[in-house]
Amino acid sequence: MSLENVKKYFEKAGLADRIIVFEESSATVELAAQAIGCETKQIAKSLSFLVDGSPIIIIAAGNVKVDNQKFKTAFHQKAKMIPGNLVEEYIGHGPGGVCPFAVKPDVVIYMDVSLKQNEIVYPAAGSENSVVRLSLKELEQLSNPKGWVDVCKYA
Repeated sequence: MSLENVKKYFEKAGLADRIIVFEESSATVELAAQAIGCETKQIAKSLSFLVDGSPIIIIAAGNVKVDNQKFKTAFHQKAKMIPGNLVEEYIGHGPGGVCPFAVKPDVVIYMDVSLKQNEIVYPAAGSENSVVRLSLKELEQLSNPKGWVDVCKYA
């Protein structure tokens, strides 16, 4: 269902042909990079958190992890990821397929500056075995973020 919603979202944008569905799982950064044949930094992972009880997504490069101090500076509270069993309820996509497209209306999206190391990125497309190939500019346009943040560090 989630993949279908993302497909409809991209059909409206005229970019449905950018979605790639694999036979194998692409649910982790490593699996996605292997399936695509790209560097892990090109995977645009969508990390879901609760801030003041509301869901947010931070899209970050695949080769970074959240820096707790930077997160606290940006959002004025400790990073609290949404528990796996609640991700679909809050975001609209299940773990392994979380992406910044066709999400629930109250989800606020941010892009981490770590993404700027890439011209082409591959975020998930709503399922554990799908991605979409986008330029960084297209990702920014299509995900409609509230803004850019600097909340990650290199792993």
